[in-house]
Amino acid sequence: MTWRKNQKLIVDPIACQAHGLCAELLPEMISLDDWGYPIVAPGVVPPQLSAHARRAVAACPTLALHLVPVSDGAHTPPINSGQKRIR
Repeated sequence: MTWRKNQKLIVDPIACQAHGLCAELLPEMISLDDWGYPIVAPGVVPPQLSAHARRAVAACPTLALHLVPVSDGAHTPPINSGQKRIR
């Protein structure tokens, strides 16, 4: 996986089994709750932590940690609330 600008870490809460390896590899961005599940710091991964973030993602035994691009919002489609538009 190559580094891209403006990426953030997300955890798949269904896949995560609270091994805690991610917090050991990236304590600057990931802490553990009382049950050992990760709490990821909000925001993008700083460039100086990119290698550590990639290593934490690769080392997750359940593949629950992911690096995803952050949209700048310029081309984000509107959220469909399920309501019909009134003209």
